[in-house]
Amino acid sequence: MSGPLQGIKVVEMTSVVLGPWACQMLADMGADVIKIEQPRGDSNRSLGAANNPGMAALYLTCNRNKRSIVLDLRVPGAREALLALIKDADVFVHNNRPQVMTKLGLDYADLRKVNPRIIYCGAYGYSKKGPYGRLGALDDSIQAASGIAMLNDAVLGEPRYLPTVVADKTTAITVVYGVLAALFHRERTGEGQELEVPMFETMVNWVMAEHLWGMTFEPPKGKPGYTRLMSKDRKPYKTKDGYIAVLPYLDAHWVKFCGVTGHPELVDDERFKTLADRVRNIDATNQTTAKIMATRTTAEWLEVLANSGIPHIVVNTLEGLAEDPHLNATGFWKLYDHPTEGRLRMPSFPINFSATPAAIRTPAPRLGEHTEEVLREAGLDHATIDALEKSGAALNAEQARKSVGVGGD
Repeated sequence: MSGPLQGIKVVEMTSVVLGPWACQMLADMGADVIKIEQPRGDSNRSLGAANNPGMAALYLTCNRNKRSIVLDLRVPGAREALLALIKDADVFVHNNRPQVMTKLGLDYADLRKVNPRIIYCGAYGYSKKGPYGRLGALDDSIQAASGIAMLNDAVLGEPRYLPTVVADKTTAITVVYGVLAALFHRERTGEGQELEVPMFETMVNWVMAEHLWGMTFEPPKGKPGYTRLMSKDRKPYKTKDGYIAVLPYLDAHWVKFCGVTGHPELVDDERFKTLADRVRNIDATNQTTAKIMATRTTAEWLEVLANSGIPHIVVNTLEGLAEDPHLNATGFWKLYDHPTEGRLRMPSFPINFSATPAAIRTPAPRLGEHTEEVLREAGLDHATIDALEKSGAALNAEQARKSVGVGGD
């Protein structure tokens, strides 16, 4: 078998990272994912290193195991072609604002008429139920709105965005488990449904799981913000020659840490006796640990801590991850040859299924590479497909390459 979602057909109309990465996860698990693109393609086709126009790094890492079809929904006939794809689809995913989908005649009510069993998932900035519902959103704006950027104010003295698209990727994972839950419900009842996965609400839920803190109670018993995470000294510890992450978090960890580092007196220090004590005195805890770690080299500490049971690990660089011995031992990195883009490195799907393993079956497609194939599967005859291509309602790979210069040869 090629994955637990083998036989599930997903039609996606998404771009950037949120939607494409979510649908790539579904594709990695075996779903047949059809990516509908506008004539200029997903905006990520131009972001990052590339061997050919329209096949840049960020696109390649978010769109494997998919088929690409180009439909220009501004041109008559394109909407009908899309609806033909929906007739036997299991899931439809988009990341446009709801108002855009209504204007295109592609909201849940429209698609349900064609396929009552469809799982319709909209992933966008803010729930359409609230006053922000018409606002556009990207990862940075959601980091700002959800409090993530301001968390850095306590540590760095100013609000900053995390240097990763955390809102896009967290919402993408939420899309995946939402879709899977809806498919499970349909399996039991035969009933399709609409899912709304707003980035803002997703990330507030994510942030406040630990940071609601004193505001968990009404009236509040203190300020929000998980104390341990708000310390300016919460960072990898500097050793004599580098950095290491060490977390003597639980009480057993702390007692062991004090012993193996030669500081048994700290076990009875009133500031550090229990986990709750160490959290209340988190700055002192981190500063004390930092002074100890600065006395030896990273290699020496790795030897000291090797059998201690205390969570610890070297601090990796992005480049270092490619040579990480654990990742290489588990086969995490996959190297394969793309027919147009050459040798590529890809991360594996992170879940190991014993019976239905996920896999990289096909590389990220060229723009419009599968337009004709997919439309034929949807029941359109040669004359209809030819007419769509002549009108510009649909583009095949050659047309896409000639018209906008993307896709590779």
